Amino acid sequence: MSNSDQSVILTAAPRAPIPAAAYLLTGCIAVIGSNSLVLGPISPAVAASFGASVPAVMTAAAAFGLGTSASALFLARYIDRIGARRMLQGALLLLALALVASALAPAVTALVAAQLVAGIAAGVAMPAIYASSAAIAPPGRESGTIGVVLTGWTLSMVAGVSLSAVLADLIHWRAVFAAVALLAGSAVAGLTMSSLRDTRKSGPAPSPLGALAVPGILPLLIACGAFMTAFYGVYGYLGDHLHKGLGEPVSANGLAAIAYGLGFGMAALLDGVIDRIGARRVMPFAYLLVAAVYAAMAMLSGASAR
Repeated sequence: MSNSDQSVILTAAPRAPIPAAAYLLTGCIAVIGSNSLVLGPISPAVAASFGASVPAVMTAAAAFGLGTSASALFLARYIDRIGARRMLQGALLLLALALVASALAPAVTALVAAQLVAGIAAGVAMPAIYASSAAIAPPGRESGTIGVVLTGWTLSMVAGVSLSAVLADLIHWRAVFAAVALLAGSAVAGLTMSSLRDTRKSGPAPSPLGALAVPGILPLLIACGAFMTAFYGVYGYLGDHLHKGLGEPVSANGLAAIAYGLGFGMAALLDGVIDRIGARRVMPFAYLLVAAVYAAMAMLSGASAR
């Protein structure tokens, strides 16, 4: 090895570490994910408390989704003008207040209204989180930084949802929303004390439907819509089936969330396969595999895992 080669190796700069702010954003995702996924497992307890049916209670989950999609479409476009950090702080504060209202809801209609507001907050918070993730990522560590932030979804499923099911069983379902509200407030405090940069851009906000002009976006929207409809359509009523259909306690519903969360996290090990083969080739196989899982669940839905 020549002296010049040795000098190149000795002077090569080490890879920049993942910034600490990325882990704070991971926690923000975990808070949002916990609220978006928690109602399904605890819905039997909520329905019994209100003297209502589980489908009526799950209307709150639909309201959350409606609020999320509407605010992401019409409000998230102002993130660049106001600043991602400021928008995220305001959205998480609104989320915390909506969660407090959910915990104090006297009737199903109040819970639905509170979750609609929570969805509006989440629809702004998530794009702000993703924008901040890209902004703070060191050169060459963009994928790693965003990957760390996305593990918040795994945390929400493995820890947040499963522990919430146990909390609902041991204390009350209202304690679940109170706990998530406390976490949302902690996230606001963390953002206030952090050094997260807040960049803004001048000029008018883009049109809400401007993204539809991007080539190939419509098939992706259809695929994403079908996939998420299938997921929430099954997940939302899985807790009721395990509790009433199979006689399992509410806390056992958390096991389903843990299983899904672990699978979600393990899928990150296959990211290299997507890079090698290509997303367009991988997606049909992935969707067929998911369809096969749903078909197997339908055939085996009368059997308990215990």
